[in-house]
Amino acid sequence: MTCVETHECRIIMLMNPVTPSFTYVYVIRSEKSGMLYTGCTLNVRKRLDEHNGGKSTYTKGRGPFELIYFEAYKDSKDAHAREKHLKSGPGKNNLKQRNRRFLGVTG
Repeated sequence: MTCVETHECRIIMLMNPVTPSFTYVYVIRSEKSGMLYTGCTLNVRKRLDEHNGGKSTYTKGRGPFELIYFEAYKDSKDAHAREKHLKSGPGKNNLKQRNRRFLGVTG
């Protein structure tokens, strides 16, 4: 699967790395608490394994985790700006609305 050259490129299938030049913004959910965690990485599968293996200081002991959402960016600055937005109040609300059926959000 190839990605259309746009500012924001959403990948449908979990193929990583699609190309070494992408930076991914990902959201994982703790199966224990339901909490969401957002981050950036060059390799989504590897990063998820790190979270689940207790190798991430911030999420250690809070797993297991499941990947619920990710986006791919050609420019890492765009990815980091998107990560920052998704961690903000409006960004969290946007993410919940986008994934409301999966997350069980009503309204």
